[in-house]
Amino acid sequence: MAVLSVYQPRNRKASPLWQIFNRCYQAFEDMYDEKFEKRFGFFRAVIGESVRAFLKCGDLKQGFARIRCPNCGNEQILSFSCKKRCICGSCMAKRAIVFGHHLNENVFYPVPHRQYVFSIPIMLRVYFKYDRSLLTGLCQCAYRSLLTFLREEVGLKNGVPGVVMAIHTFGEYPDKFHPHLHAIVTDGLFRDTGTFYVMRNVDLSPLEKLFRAEVFKFLRKEGKITDELIRKLMAWRHSGFSIDNGVRIKREDSKGREAIAQYIIRNVFNIKKVKFVEKTNKVIYQGRMKKGKNRKNFEVYSALEFMAAITQHIPNKFSQLSRYYGFYSNKSRGMRAKAEQMEPSPSTAEENSKEGINIIDVSQYQPKKVPPLTWRECIKKIWKEDPLVCPECMGLMRIISFITEGPIIHKILKHLGLWEGETARDPPPKTDAPEIVWIPIEDAGWAVPDQPDIVG
Repeated sequence: MAVLSVYQPRNRKASPLWQIFNRCYQAFEDMYDEKFEKRFGFFRAVIGESVRAFLKCGDLKQGFARIRCPNCGNEQILSFSCKKRCICGSCMAKRAIVFGHHLNENVFYPVPHRQYVFSIPIMLRVYFKYDRSLLTGLCQCAYRSLLTFLREEVGLKNGVPGVVMAIHTFGEYPDKFHPHLHAIVTDGLFRDTGTFYVMRNVDLSPLEKLFRAEVFKFLRKEGKITDELIRKLMAWRHSGFSIDNGVRIKREDSKGREAIAQYIIRNVFNIKKVKFVEKTNKVIYQGRMKKGKNRKNFEVYSALEFMAAITQHIPNKFSQLSRYYGFYSNKSRGMRAKAEQMEPSPSTAEENSKEGINIIDVSQYQPKKVPPLTWRECIKKIWKEDPLVCPECMGLMRIISFITEGPIIHKILKHLGLWEGETARDPPPKTDAPEIVWIPIEDAGWAVPDQPDIVG
């Protein structure tokens, strides 16, 4: 077993993103309606809520957990995190790790999978930008297209694929609103007998046409487009719709499935690509080389423009960015969980697949019921560091209390010299909280402690 090193909490104020928002956010909010509403849409309340929480992420003044080593008596404190989406790289990294672990252990079956990417024309993206509820319908369009296409290619009219889909609104550079879908799809169909029929390599052009027809039908029903616009788009030489499934994961590649799952819910931007020039209030964002005459691999924004660019991708409160369909849907998994084993269905037992289709028997496979990773396990999994390892004796430290009340926070931080630069004179005050064995902070109902700034 690999030896874990001592955990070193990140310096949140060293992040260029924290510096940008801490320095310029109030001006951004004051000037938003005048400078950015036309391009990025109206200012949503979730933007202010997310940014203010991000600025407090890892701030000891917002509360912390006290940990103590039972061997040598050494004490330390761990801050809490904001858990906000699409802005805090640290919390999004933790979310991606938990998501990938959950899918790999509890959802995916040991069959081949493919990553599909569904894109729509630039002309249609504006409808999803100003009405984000349409993104749910876009996911359903993609799934219906996949279901029809796979059933035809495999030759099973009642077969069902397993699909996990994630909504992306960003591209290589954050200023563009680019709604598209990333999906992890079984490379074939399940029958309710528990057998899996592997799809052959086929041309995706029929799937692209199905997807285009579903999107047109959906947007027309929602009153967003007219028959005239549909005829115009149909007349284009290149429709603007595209589907790619070039990434295939073999049935035995468990690590590959987990890595793809983490990738499809990655953060909007990579913090390593961000450079903030304080003297000019400019942000340099490095990406892939752009095509065309003006070839460059970076973009320069003002601080306000950069904030407008990335905050447009913050999802509305309670909206879900990942969806489960078919064999991997919550309903299907719940029904299988009630049965000890799958039984053949008369309605599908007589079906025949096309010649050359490989069949995999997964009728006896039972996904594990593994609980979500805790904050500690996430750090150990990524950085090979244990936040509960005592730096003095390398023993296991234990959480003794959660400090959330302002006066107590101030008193402890003052004694530690962590409040407004004061130096510590006495040991931190003891509390009446009894010493307890380590428990996951999530189970206690509190925000999880700070995570390292991980970039996908």
